[in-house]
Amino acid sequence: MSHSLRTLFSLRPSMADAPVASVGPVPFKDVDADSGSGSSVLEQLPEEHADLVSGLPCAPRPNGLSNLRCYEGFWLPEWSVPVAVALQRRFQPRRDDVIVASFPKCGTTWVNALTFATMARRAHPAAGAGHPLLRLNPHQCVPFLEALFRSRRGEAKLEALPSPRLMNTHMPLRMMPPADSAGGCKVVYVCREPKDMVVSLWHYLRRLQPDLPLADVSESVCGGAAMYGPVWDHILGYWSASTARPDSVLFLRYEELLRDPAKHVRKLARFVGLPFSGAEEEAGVVDDIVKLCSIGHLKTLEANKTGHVDPIFPIPREALFRKGVAGDWVNYMTPEMARRIDEIVADKFHTTGLTFQEWLTHADSIDL
Repeated sequence: MSHSLRTLFSLRPSMADAPVASVGPVPFKDVDADSGSGSSVLEQLPEEHADLVSGLPCAPRPNGLSNLRCYEGFWLPEWSVPVAVALQRRFQPRRDDVIVASFPKCGTTWVNALTFATMARRAHPAAGAGHPLLRLNPHQCVPFLEALFRSRRGEAKLEALPSPRLMNTHMPLRMMPPADSAGGCKVVYVCREPKDMVVSLWHYLRRLQPDLPLADVSESVCGGAAMYGPVWDHILGYWSASTARPDSVLFLRYEELLRDPAKHVRKLARFVGLPFSGAEEEAGVVDDIVKLCSIGHLKTLEANKTGHVDPIFPIPREALFRKGVAGDWVNYMTPEMARRIDEIVADKFHTTGLTFQEWLTHADSIDL
């Protein structure tokens, strides 16, 4: 078993273990007044971290975006390198924690909503008029680990959350904590066809840089120096973990979620230890969750049309909800761009058992 796999999923008892709450995770915004914008105040970095960051290989980015630094083989925003160090050293997962992980623009917001609604359905029925997702953005319900570990104050907020905790991250698997401090937890990883991910990322970044060429985004991804990249290594880290420990890592494919969301909500519920009962199935609870969390519904809510994702990355929340489709890359990419990405995917994944092409043969016209 790899070091990264051992680190996150050690079954060693932890002092952070806590009894499982029957009502599921609480909406983070409801217990933290600052959660709508992450940790808005950055504490000064210790000198050792400043020296560490400045000594790493650098990939400059335009328009005021944080430069990328290559740390342990991955290109992270400069501000998140100390976050990665803090995660590795101090984050103590509890046995009943669930972490939604993904490369950016692969369906994180949707899976956050589905996971929260599934885990919290006893306290917050999906068909209820007062459901938290009707008044809060999914990221206000599910805290972002990188935002919390920007400061000791954020870490304390995470530690104070009642169990079970639900969190999300874009960090690669190897940035998880060392085995001797891990209590074991479960990870839900969502992966997306790379060409669609590139196009979605381009649309997202254009909110900050309207004249950004798609070719530039595609080239950065292909070259590996994209935020949290190389994407291939990011995906393969979690894919390998899911094949070695399927009880600890659930690997979801965005296109398959689009094709049959109810099937995957059931799969998600079983994975987190909260399978739907016969009574719930008969009452239509699964369909209620799917409807509540659909992109088409979420994008109409006021909480998802106002405010910003994060003050450090000031993109409107509405940018999180675009089309929710598969195969949209054909409307934007040149044949040469698509061919290059496909060639890299074929080279990186041909011995892994993970493929992408067959997803589009079934899902290329699906929308939410």
